[in-house]
Amino acid sequence: MRDGIKLHTVIFTPKIQTEKLPFLMARTPYGVSKYQSPERRAYTKDLADDGYIFVFQDIRGRYLSEGKYEMSRFSRDKKDPKAIDEASDTYDTIDWLLKNVPDNNGKVGLYGISYDGWTAIIAAADPHPALKAVSEQATPSDMFMNDDLHHNGAFRLSYAFEYAFMEEISKTDSLYQFGINDTYDWYLKLGPLSNINDKYLHGILPSWNSYVQHPNYDDYWKKQAVTSRLDHPRVAVQNVSGWWDQEDMVGPQDVYRFLEKTDVNHQNFIVLGPWRHGGWSSGSGTSLGNIQFGGEQTAAYFRKEIQAKWFAWYLKDKGDGKIAEAISFQTGSNKWKNYTAWPPKEAVEKNIYLHSDGKLSFEKPSATESKAFDSYVSDPANPIPYRTRPIEETYGRGSRWGTWLTEDQRFLNGRPDVLSWQTDTLKEDVTVTGDVMAKIFAATTGSDADWVVKLIDVYPNSSDTKMSGYELMIVDDVFRGRFRKSFTLPEAIKPGKVEEYSFSLHAADHVFKKGHKIMVQVQSTWFPIIDRNPQKYVPNIFEAKESDYQKATQSIYHSAQFTSSIVLPVMQ
Repeated sequence: MRDGIKLHTVIFTPKIQTEKLPFLMARTPYGVSKYQSPERRAYTKDLADDGYIFVFQDIRGRYLSEGKYEMSRFSRDKKDPKAIDEASDTYDTIDWLLKNVPDNNGKVGLYGISYDGWTAIIAAADPHPALKAVSEQATPSDMFMNDDLHHNGAFRLSYAFEYAFMEEISKTDSLYQFGINDTYDWYLKLGPLSNINDKYLHGILPSWNSYVQHPNYDDYWKKQAVTSRLDHPRVAVQNVSGWWDQEDMVGPQDVYRFLEKTDVNHQNFIVLGPWRHGGWSSGSGTSLGNIQFGGEQTAAYFRKEIQAKWFAWYLKDKGDGKIAEAISFQTGSNKWKNYTAWPPKEAVEKNIYLHSDGKLSFEKPSATESKAFDSYVSDPANPIPYRTRPIEETYGRGSRWGTWLTEDQRFLNGRPDVLSWQTDTLKEDVTVTGDVMAKIFAATTGSDADWVVKLIDVYPNSSDTKMSGYELMIVDDVFRGRFRKSFTLPEAIKPGKVEEYSFSLHAADHVFKKGHKIMVQVQSTWFPIIDRNPQKYVPNIFEAKESDYQKATQSIYHSAQFTSSIVLPVMQ
């Protein structure tokens, strides 16, 4: 690199090479020394069959690379010729490859999933002239607003703690040793978040210390966000997202939306499929958890028909170049769809409203509603588990982390702190394609609150014992009430005051089939993926005391005055 640091790099070239080939490169913090030859990995086999020179690299400070590691490294000061960042390391690597690896055609493509997707899109923001195409797949985009570390300011406790430990405790991935199978118990016994440093970490993890120091959406988070580092598509970009990505579903959609504003050369694309985090990289993709996709091999199709053909066009000039703007696997109907824009302009926004007696409909509440609101008591001492217990450590052996978003939500039946509304049995299909919004009117007896909203497809009773009556989350998210007016300047909630909480549940392309029902659920804890809100306003929840955690009565309104609803983009 330009500052003299050496990065560990593995290069695979075809044993028989009859023409000059482009490079395909992936840069990762997860270690490349044991990578198989690319034709032996499902993720890259179709690409290898087409013929590329493959390059895999440990990023700075990880595994066998020299230098200091910084998670989600900030962009460099370009006035300093020795300053470095992930884009400069990619640039210097490409420079070296072009000069030192024979029989290349002078073109480079970057690809990768998750952190590897992030290094790819960062390189695209400041590209080497030879970099022509970048497929960022499941990149995080804004770590305070969505994806790995926070959702709408609500802290993703279990993931943030376990990931920071895994990446920063040593140069190689290391799992925290909980000593118990059900981490729900460990996180509950932890008590206030301050105990992480007081009892366990003692300030040794830089990322955790940053979480504590930056509880609000300040310049630290704004500078770290990918979109703050982009301007326009400088190379061809393929953004890949999974509908049930439990880590980075939003990032690719954010990047696509941002770049699309200035995509005058039509080189910004998006692919959306029915996958968990990275689920398109292996296997056939005919199912996810209990959910079947009508026999469609969605992952295999992506690798062969979408990813391989996209790179072939931009790096080898092969194919017809007719690439759809947006390619989506529509769930429910289980069909691939091509759209000329994302979200498609044909969708029409329709509100589906909460009513008394657990009813949900497209009709607005009237003055004759039997009651104006429903209530529940939210208790931080007894938080709702976000998935069925035991909640294994995120990346531990046997963990079901990868499929929790598709779990049957009936496991919450009987919890008095979960409210549900559902439609009558649908008499015709309802197709929802685009961004879904929650508009919830709520009040709390506390001075802070979290609002978790889920949009659910309720399957009909049938002879299929696994899917009969199944409650499948289609979109969902959480909003931390203190940020209702500003993510930078939080405010306490006035106890008893009805306020509107409007936030995105993100995108879907799903058909609620005739005979099914549409359900909405609301709750205030989602543990331990989301930390416990004390429900008493404190300036920094990372510094809250045990005595700050208190019960609160939460009320969700559905009156003619306060019309709580979900805004659905319905295809005509």
